[in-house]
Amino acid sequence: MATAVEVRDLKAWFGKTEALHGINMAVEENHATAVIGPSGCGKSTFIRCLNRMHETNPVARAEGDVKVGDMDIYSM
Repeated sequence: MATAVEVRDLKAWFGKTEALHGINMAVEENHATAVIGPSGCGKSTFIRCLNRMHETNPVARAEGDVKVGDMDIYSM
């Protein structure tokens, strides 16, 4: 099957605090995926990075590759 979403070495910071430490995952087309874990583990930060809401915070930044289909959402 084709990959719908691919995340490689995604890291995210709030100021000097690293919230995500090198996330890697792939979601195949036509498959549902859940993001689960305890409070404070980075679930919301991860989702915010996928939909680029993380960058609305002036002290936040993200690094890594996120592809939706063939498009790298963080490329210029």
